[in-house]
Amino acid sequence: MRRRSPRRLLGVLAAAAVAFGLFSSAPTAGAVTPASTAAARSAGSAVQPLSTSTPVVFVHGYTGSASNWVTAMSVFRLNGWSGSDLFAYEYDSYGDNVTNARGLASFVDNVKARTGASQVAIVNHSMGGLVSQYYLKVLGGHSSVSHLASIAGANHGTTYAGACLIYTTCRQMYPGSSFIAQITSGDETPGSTEYATWYSACDGIILPYTSTRLSGATNNNVLCQTHIGYLSDTVVLGQTARFVAS
Repeated sequence: MRRRSPRRLLGVLAAAAVAFGLFSSAPTAGAVTPASTAAARSAGSAVQPLSTSTPVVFVHGYTGSASNWVTAMSVFRLNGWSGSDLFAYEYDSYGDNVTNARGLASFVDNVKARTGASQVAIVNHSMGGLVSQYYLKVLGGHSSVSHLASIAGANHGTTYAGACLIYTTCRQMYPGSSFIAQITSGDETPGSTEYATWYSACDGIILPYTSTRLSGATNNNVLCQTHIGYLSDTVVLGQTARFVAS
């Protein structure tokens, strides 16, 4: 089988990311509704109101952008967040994830100053997992983060990055890299931050798919979802919103 060039693969991934990021299907599937609340009460469950005052910072993946989070932000608004508390961090996919993590640190500080919050929640996808983990673990960002939700994060690397090793970020994302070793050695979930991941055998990009799991996190095995499909999966995004609000 003919091997696609790295640039061709990048183009396909970028196009798919934008297409799925803009597509929104039945967003109410991830929302907390009065009917579901009433049903839980009638069943004798103690329903706790969601805490939606924490600002949320979304961190895209390789070749991604803020547009990847259009559906996610819609789901978070349906679950009670104000649009003024939802932020998307953009970075250079082809640069250096150490620089990207430092940029995330500055971005979080700006969000805290703008909103008056003492902490933010972070929701990441794909390579955004590496950027986030470096920020929390190496740069000490966990003290500023209440919840970390990693959706198909490349937290332990992916062999798929072998298709783009001409870029520093891809070399850092390849399993066994010194970057991966730095963010996975010792405690993978430092501080009092609550950690959760979502991963699936159908991912196709995070190889092995179990790379997303973090020791000490709540790791959610999704029955079958593709890597880019998560960006429009209102069920998983709804679960993410409820985790952040817990």
